[in-house]
Amino acid sequence: MEAVEGSSQNEFNAKISALRRLLDHHGVDAVLLRRASSFAWATCGGASYVNTAASEGAASLLVTREQLFLAASVIEAPRLEQEEKLVDQGWTFQIAPWHTPTAALEKLTAGRTLISDVPYQGAAVAAAEIARLRAHLTPEEAGRFRVLGRLCAESLTAAVQQVRPGMSEYELAALLSGEAQKRGVLPVVNLVATDERAFLYRHPLPTGKKLQKYAMLVLSGRRWGLVCSITRLLHFGPPPADLQRRIEAAARVNAALVASTRPGVTLGEVLNTGIQAYAAGGYPDEWRRHHQGGIAGYEPRELLATPGSPERLSANQALAWNPSIAGAKMEDTILTDEQGFENLTPTPLWPVLPVEVNGQTVPCSLALEL
Repeated sequence: MEAVEGSSQNEFNAKISALRRLLDHHGVDAVLLRRASSFAWATCGGASYVNTAASEGAASLLVTREQLFLAASVIEAPRLEQEEKLVDQGWTFQIAPWHTPTAALEKLTAGRTLISDVPYQGAAVAAAEIARLRAHLTPEEAGRFRVLGRLCAESLTAAVQQVRPGMSEYELAALLSGEAQKRGVLPVVNLVATDERAFLYRHPLPTGKKLQKYAMLVLSGRRWGLVCSITRLLHFGPPPADLQRRIEAAARVNAALVASTRPGVTLGEVLNTGIQAYAAGGYPDEWRRHHQGGIAGYEPRELLATPGSPERLSANQALAWNPSIAGAKMEDTILTDEQGFENLTPTPLWPVLPVEVNGQTVPCSLALEL
């Protein structure tokens, strides 16, 4: 397995202790983790996925008060043992034949009361509680997130420098994917919109449409299980006045969200500052047309900010805000601390609008003119 930067026995022990506290809280025998995100979190970066479009991995973890089990088929077990080194980490493997891949897990769970991160044979679903565990980063995870943020920013920058008018959105997506994968980052979200499509769709899957002047590129990249998100805009020649106005208005919403992101504040309170900024910028209803982001971690968003959400932020959490106004979008991944925020995805190539909010300066990337 590729070395996971900053992983430690202390990090692993803390996660297993948190899971055992959770099973004690629920009064059950074991915690079952089937999501690829939960698997990566609990193993400090292990990869259980094969089909990257599936939320559940090809191996499962079962944590009891005394033991740690990993259930997998004969196909997955060798890699998980030899490359991921999960036997060395302390997991007892239960291996099933490829033609009955769930047999090992069914045997392990038989007769046990469970909580699980997905629905499973009568287990109580504790998905939100497990997501909260994933969302509170250890210092080691914060260090890995910093590396991932840099790699995602470098990937997008390298891709954009190869973009030319006449390329299709498929070609732009291929450039972005290729640059990410060169750096060991898996693009789990790869969206591209050019010209009028940027004004029509908030989740623009790439098409064969050819670029004329304007493009929006969106990347959520996964490495060590963590997922970091970034969006950037580019325009051949100066953007039209209306587009520039939309981009700058989105930047001011982004600055309001980022500046209000601090430990002790709720997601609902942060969202409200963004809603107010939309109205102040002359776009009062745009926040209704797409979610505004929230806490990141081992999913692109572990917990979304919704109106009135009571979820309180803490230090050492990653957040990705993504305010959008038809045609314009802002998105970086930040890390919270007691003093404020750290942007994990800066891209020096892009022009920046520094926005002052309550004594803080939030640099917001505008459209790159090519």
